[in-house]
Amino acid sequence: MNQENGVTQAAFDYLLAWLDADRERAGEKYEHIRRRLIRIFTCRGRPDAEELADETINRVTLKATEVSKEYVGDPALYFYGVAQKVFLESVRKPHTPGAPPPAPNKSDEDEREYDCLDRCMEQISPGSRELVLGYYREDKRAKIEHRKEMALKLGIALNALRIRAHRIRSVLQQCVQDCIGQAQAS
Repeated sequence: MNQENGVTQAAFDYLLAWLDADRERAGEKYEHIRRRLIRIFTCRGRPDAEELADETINRVTLKATEVSKEYVGDPALYFYGVAQKVFLESVRKPHTPGAPPPAPNKSDEDEREYDCLDRCMEQISPGSRELVLGYYREDKRAKIEHRKEMALKLGIALNALRIRAHRIRSVLQQCVQDCIGQAQAS
């Protein structure tokens, strides 16, 4: 363990015990959380995504003994909350440009998620599929304008469009989770 950031082996062991009583499963959860943190920071355009993920994990490790006593729910969610704060701090700091962020690795897990998403998209109605694909199209200002056009075309308020898209997305998320669960069980 890296002693210069204050993380000791005992603190890291406590963190793993908080993630899961079974050390093997705790290690898997730790790796999954780290990969997810790197992906979060990469998607937010941070070239130092791995360093920020490690910083997040170090902070959680140092607080795990205090937090775990009162925290209810999935510990991964706590990591993601800390990651948000680390991200905001990193944006405030002056940044020296370096190499572009590495392309995320396509793991078997990612491929399984994409396959499940494709299957779930085929299961919803063509109108719902068109709505959700259109809703998440474009970026920044173009996205806003596109959503206004969609709402106008459908003859509904922008908020009603948001609600419809949210409902469709919720159905898709549940479908993908079920699909992944079935794939892991077999």
